[in-house]
Amino acid sequence: MVELKDDERLDFLLADESMQIIQSPNVFSFSLDAVLLANFTQVPIKRGKILDLCTGNGVVPLLLSKRSNVKITGVEIQERLYDMAIRSVQFNKKEDQINLIHGDLKEMPSYFGNDKFDLVTVNPPYFKTINAAHHNKNDYLTIARHEICCTLEDVISSCSRLVKSGGKLSMVHRPNRLVDILTLCRAYKLEPKRMQLVYPKEGKEANILLIEAIRDGNPDLKILSPLYAFNQHGHYTKELEEIIYGDA
Repeated sequence: MVELKDDERLDFLLADESMQIIQSPNVFSFSLDAVLLANFTQVPIKRGKILDLCTGNGVVPLLLSKRSNVKITGVEIQERLYDMAIRSVQFNKKEDQINLIHGDLKEMPSYFGNDKFDLVTVNPPYFKTINAAHHNKNDYLTIARHEICCTLEDVISSCSRLVKSGGKLSMVHRPNRLVDILTLCRAYKLEPKRMQLVYPKEGKEANILLIEAIRDGNPDLKILSPLYAFNQHGHYTKELEEIIYGDA
């Protein structure tokens, strides 16, 4: 059995109930963003290496391990979240495939060296919040959601150095940062290749951005069909049901 601390709970990772993950309402619980990132990402199946930055409680490495047999490394700066990720990986008996590092993503190019990974995934802090009064009162959530420990440029610069030439970066973010993301990707030799916008429902503004870039790639951006999360009755759309439930 897994050891749970304080207000932690053990949740099913997805509806198929094949894996479980440690969560906490006051520290970290994964959101739809992570599930969509893992589904959107094109993964190497048998050969290569994957790096997940801002890994939180290890949700993206665990989700990707359902689709790929390659080694996956997750990096998390917050020690408590890193500890949750370690125990979740152990509980699911994924230690042979998933390795976790307690560290700062800005230091990873020096730690690993350049051009080491076939795929880098990242669900970074979204909010460029200068006014501290707008931060969450919870420090764990503030660091996870606001650009306190790293900026968007830090993220993209590190990803560019870590991914191999021809390798992929896959990121989830917010649509209002799209121009910043495209500009920084080009500046750091990451060519945007696929993009998808996610909408809460038809008639509403997009609130999630999924984007893939290739290191040293040629210009050729494909805009995928929009994904709607809920229908007009407030239920999951068929597309989102397939992502969450699969064959369950």
